[in-house]
Amino acid sequence: MRSRYSAFVLADGNYLMKSHHSSTRPLKDKKAIVNWAKSVTWVKLEVIAKTKGKAEDDEGTVTFDAYYYENGKLEVIHEKSAFKKENEHWTYLGLAK
Repeated sequence: MRSRYSAFVLADGNYLMKSHHSSTRPLKDKKAIVNWAKSVTWVKLEVIAKTKGKAEDDEGTVTFDAYYYENGKLEVIHEKSAFKKENEHWTYLGLAK
């Protein structure tokens, strides 16, 4: 989760795509994601909770708040994300249920 947040801060579209699970990866949206990430000012990431996600696990969740400024207004993304290992690397699967 922290590496993906850093990739948003750096607008690193290649890493964002690589760290997105292949079954849910939005290939056509890469340019839009990068443009949006560059258009805001990132402030901080707060990890609120997590389930599983240890070395011996194959899946897990992270609940977080990501703060950023957009058009001079402080905004927050509050999300519970699902992660799944793919080729021995953690990847973002999507919103957790």
